[in-house]
Amino acid sequence: MNANNPGTDHATQSGQAPVAGTQSTCATLLRAPRSIADTGLPALFIAQLLLKSILQNGKSSLGDLMARHCLTAAVLEETIGFLVREHLVEIAHRGNSDVDVHLRLTEAGRELAAHEASRSTYCGPAPVSLETYVSVVNAYSVKSIHIAQSDVRAAFARFIADMSLLDCAVAALNAGRPVMLYGPAGSGKTYLAERLGRLLQGAVPIPYALYVAGDVIQIHDPLLHRDAAPGALAGVTDRRWRVCERPVIMSGGELTLALLDLQYNANSGFYQAPPHMKANMGLYVVDDLGRQRVAPNELLNRWITPLDRGVDQFALQSGARFVSPFDVWPVFSTNLTPAELNDNAFLRRLGSKIHVGALCADDYRRVFDAQCAALGVEIEAGAFEYLLNQLHQRSRTPYLACYPADLLGVLRSFALYHGDVPTVTEYRLTHAWHCYFGAAPEHDQTYPSHSGQSDKRHAGA
Repeated sequence: MNANNPGTDHATQSGQAPVAGTQSTCATLLRAPRSIADTGLPALFIAQLLLKSILQNGKSSLGDLMARHCLTAAVLEETIGFLVREHLVEIAHRGNSDVDVHLRLTEAGRELAAHEASRSTYCGPAPVSLETYVSVVNAYSVKSIHIAQSDVRAAFARFIADMSLLDCAVAALNAGRPVMLYGPAGSGKTYLAERLGRLLQGAVPIPYALYVAGDVIQIHDPLLHRDAAPGALAGVTDRRWRVCERPVIMSGGELTLALLDLQYNANSGFYQAPPHMKANMGLYVVDDLGRQRVAPNELLNRWITPLDRGVDQFALQSGARFVSPFDVWPVFSTNLTPAELNDNAFLRRLGSKIHVGALCADDYRRVFDAQCAALGVEIEAGAFEYLLNQLHQRSRTPYLACYPADLLGVLRSFALYHGDVPTVTEYRLTHAWHCYFGAAPEHDQTYPSHSGQSDKRHAGA
């Protein structure tokens, strides 16, 4: 599958530029702050952040503070001047350059820093304000992207299945409507859902953290957000924003209602954003809907307001409530049919309900051949026909997309275990079939090894 599509450089598809009419506003918001007022943060919060930073790291230079908190020298000098006047920090060393200034806490500063650290230990990059975050998300909204059919054909040139599945899914996402992929396990729903994210070209600014009503909410997650190419958004000079590819975030069977809310850590005193908030300006996939520990209808009801209004509501431990953008391409993947979900209020909000089922015999052969090539496995004449006629059809097993890779994986590992060259034969397919599906062996045969010796080994043993 072609993940890098050099042929798509339309502004609306690339996501490189903000929505028309917001470019000048966005440029200002993403410019490095020249004063405390430009940060959108209270001066007292920045002062407390610096006190905790020096408490945790010891004597610190201006350059150290700039690196830790992604703030400019002008903002830090303004804050340091205040702290010095209040006798909370003192200058321990002043060198020849402006940044060669080393600071240490006074006794009063140490007491205040310890008090603030007991409330919140956050000491990373300075957050951005909620108001700024909302404006930037709206400017780089995923809903402003339009994917053409030619883009889909180019990005999925090696996709083996009915292309009309992709056409329906992308058309619904273009319209800002969520998509539900349903069908049997192993049909390729997750594979398809993840790869829809490859259509989201371009870069977006992701803040390290948000400041909301005196609390900090971490947004950027190095395990989920991937850095964009250098220079992707040259106009972003405020280092509190990380330039990343449009996010593709997936939640599976571990998802609960609690995980869709802010995650407060009582030990650290700050919050982690929920997965769909980290997915803003990108794709959010809820995989294996129905396998979660919470009932499907309860989980679906949680999405009704965000899907309708494009915003989500959260509450802090202090009781303060706020609204955040719900700006994602939502994709739901499930083994359940729409009728089994039995939630008309949710189902009518979906743009498309797409059944992903078994492959036809020709597509199944293409998938099988592709997997053989990828694994370096040769096929004996007539072996694939044996797989279709004697194994699939006799057991009435559908041609699901997962089977070629799974069966060939079993076959190859067993051959290598015995020191043989992996080759697809009727016997080895039968052995892999019984191992994979857990069926009892139908025959007792001799397994030939490359050494010319033979040992009796039962298929499935």
